[in-house]
Amino acid sequence: MGVDYYNILKVNRNASEDDLRKSYKRLAMIWHPDKNPTAKRTEAEAKFKQISEAYDVLSDPQKRQIYDLYGEEGLKSGQCPPPSPSTSRHYFQRQHPNPSFRFKPRDAEDIYEELFGSESAGGGNERGNYSRGHFRNNTNNSSSSSYFGNGGDMKKPNAIENLLPCSLEELYKGATKKMKICRNIFEGTGKVRTLEEILTIEIKPGWKKGTKITFPEKGNQEPGIIPADIVFVIDEKPHATYVRDGNDLVIKQEITLLEALTGKTFNLTTLDGRNIVLPLTDIVKPGVEVVVPNEGMPISKEPGKKGNLRVKIDVRYPSRLTSEQKLELRRVLGGVS
Repeated sequence: MGVDYYNILKVNRNASEDDLRKSYKRLAMIWHPDKNPTAKRTEAEAKFKQISEAYDVLSDPQKRQIYDLYGEEGLKSGQCPPPSPSTSRHYFQRQHPNPSFRFKPRDAEDIYEELFGSESAGGGNERGNYSRGHFRNNTNNSSSSSYFGNGGDMKKPNAIENLLPCSLEELYKGATKKMKICRNIFEGTGKVRTLEEILTIEIKPGWKKGTKITFPEKGNQEPGIIPADIVFVIDEKPHATYVRDGNDLVIKQEITLLEALTGKTFNLTTLDGRNIVLPLTDIVKPGVEVVVPNEGMPISKEPGKKGNLRVKIDVRYPSRLTSEQKLELRRVLGGVS
């Protein structure tokens, strides 16, 4: 029979048009060349062409009828294949349902655009950087594949979550992280091999702990199962100086009683390496909080805006005073109310 188009699309032989469309869209999102790394581009192109041809044949009533009767050979040659010895006595009854039919496969990119383009917002398409003509003139794609497993409903496991520790500096300035994953994939012959992939994660300034970055269907491939999503969850490493409080940054500073009464200047280094000079000229009471506007964490949903920097000040009192020091304080502060 040659290629098993039902097997390729992972549908039953009585699959409806809606079943075919849903299965094609799911597989096309996995094997679209633009959704695969450069090292895997050749494999992805081959899979994508197989999926497209299978959908082209099974979604066309005439092509599907001929294929169901005579398989791929009869579909593409336009002739009834020779009967097997066990059916030779019935051979005279076999006629091609449409002798003038000639198989003309549709272009893979046209099928993709037809199914995805009409559903995107504003009437555009979802092809991303997929270049037109990428699959043109490649019609000799009749090799069969056992990767696609049996037909029927597909199940998808729960997402696989991994913590992604980030320093406060990375969450302040933004960063690029590359994560290596290893997963099982099926070759065209059904052979399983382990593939190493590098996933690139762009950390945006202001992202918070708990932010999730999802890589759809990057889990292990298994027959009859849609690969699980891989999810990275932002985690925040403790910082030696600052503590994050929402969009604000909090820093604790201790001053002496003398500095609380006479003044103090702080020199603070920001998370992006700048220096902030913060003079205290008024008398500082214990527990006071000095706020520096727009020097906190970037607000990811409001570019250009930041939270506040809050400096919490604690006054360190002397552990003991001599008699002479007490007398001097009484003299200096005796008239202060």
